[in-house]
Amino acid sequence: MARDPAARSQLEVLLCYPGLHAVAMHRLAHRAWRRGFRLLGRWISHLGRFLTGIEIHPGARIGQRLVIDHGMGVVIGETAELGDDVYIYHGVTLGGTSLSKGKRHPTVMSNVIIGAGAKILGPITIGNGARVGANAVVLKDVADGVSVVGIPARPVGEDRPRVEFCAYGLTADLPDPVARAIDALCADLTTLRGRVVELEQRAHDEAEAAAAPRAAAAGERARFFAIKGDGN
Repeated sequence: MARDPAARSQLEVLLCYPGLHAVAMHRLAHRAWRRGFRLLGRWISHLGRFLTGIEIHPGARIGQRLVIDHGMGVVIGETAELGDDVYIYHGVTLGGTSLSKGKRHPTVMSNVIIGAGAKILGPITIGNGARVGANAVVLKDVADGVSVVGIPARPVGEDRPRVEFCAYGLTADLPDPVARAIDALCADLTTLRGRVVELEQRAHDEAEAAAAPRAAAAGERARFFAIKGDGN
């Protein structure tokens, strides 16, 4: 209710928000999983996926007040761990990159926002208050309060914890590392172009200076033959 302006009533949220339904069903599935009823836990998880389009493995550990906004296509793996007050948008994957039975999925600390379509892969840690931009692919640890964007994800903006809500993990004034690199290349290209023009002008001036004595000598010969009257 606090973070979604489209939510008009608690009853609407209870009846019409698949993210809430998915988290509630995961609580049941996780409880069964921890008590050794693994098949029952997987069945409840599978039912939740069928009803909501959100796949949360019953072995995943989820903190308090997780919000999954829209939710379709979210995948949270078996050994993933989420802290409190995490906000996840649709199309997010917390996946593994190993076939081992141990820890192979991400650990997401508290107050993290993960934008739509982001992929966080492997047993890495996303620090407290971090922001993962939409469609980012995160393969390395993210420090507390850092925003990351791109493929592979790179830090941008200020490295400090944030308290304000940041929809989709992005803000309008967030710097673009790709655009920044292109601007730097364009600046270097302009400098090189100016240098080339300067060198070409210098070479032209030196060529004219070297040609002046030869032109003067040719003019003197032409004047001599004209005075002598010899047409050859």
